[in-house]
Amino acid sequence: MNKFAKISQGGFTLVELAIVLIIVTLLTSGLMMSLMAQQEMMASAETQRRLNEARDALLGFAAANGRLPCPAAPATTGLELPAGGGDCNNPWDGFLPAITLGMTPTNENGYAVDGWGNPIRYGITTDKATGLCPTSCVTTADGIKAAWNQSVGSLKLAPDIRVCNTATGMTGAGVTAICAAGTDLANNAVATIFSRGKNGAMAPISNDEQANGNADRLFVSHTQTSAGANEFDDLVIWLSPNTLYNRLILVGKLP
Repeated sequence: MNKFAKISQGGFTLVELAIVLIIVTLLTSGLMMSLMAQQEMMASAETQRRLNEARDALLGFAAANGRLPCPAAPATTGLELPAGGGDCNNPWDGFLPAITLGMTPTNENGYAVDGWGNPIRYGITTDKATGLCPTSCVTTADGIKAAWNQSVGSLKLAPDIRVCNTATGMTGAGVTAICAAGTDLANNAVATIFSRGKNGAMAPISNDEQANGNADRLFVSHTQTSAGANEFDDLVIWLSPNTLYNRLILVGKLP
């Protein structure tokens, strides 16, 4: 008997069954890809929401304490380091101090997490207002007010967190690091709050992602790009000095 003969009277041939299986597989694969894409969009949107929530929490903390908190370190379980602020132990490569900020929910290590379950990161300026503050003004109790009063209402603070749209052309290191000409998105941010994206638990591949974890005052933000040598799935927002100062003026922390 021919192997492609009908299985039974009025039934399907093996060829017909194979075609049906191929069609079902293609449809299932398409649905799975669509579902995965939707999940990624939802995770990204949730991450953006949590970053904005974190920025609001930082402003609330500043309104209550007259300063911003230091970042948390891996061993501090979501608490700023040092406790009470001052010169931060890891100002540019720390974690959002969710416990200090009173944020919930957190993971088992006390960190607020992004839509992929990775800890949200946080960087802060180290500016001392040309020596007006003994320690970093922004993270020292009433340091912002002290700098404001000393400069007779004309704030001498110079927040120096810089956000670039590419890592290409970056020069310097630490407090001397600068973006390439024409690539600044912000050159006087007080703080950055950012997610390392879906691949946050892995070592960054692209130069742009590496720039968000190399412990200096430079950060990169641009449209997310797909996997590969130029992969970039980080989400970065920042706190401008005017936003911070206006909140402090509103609550009477600055005249």
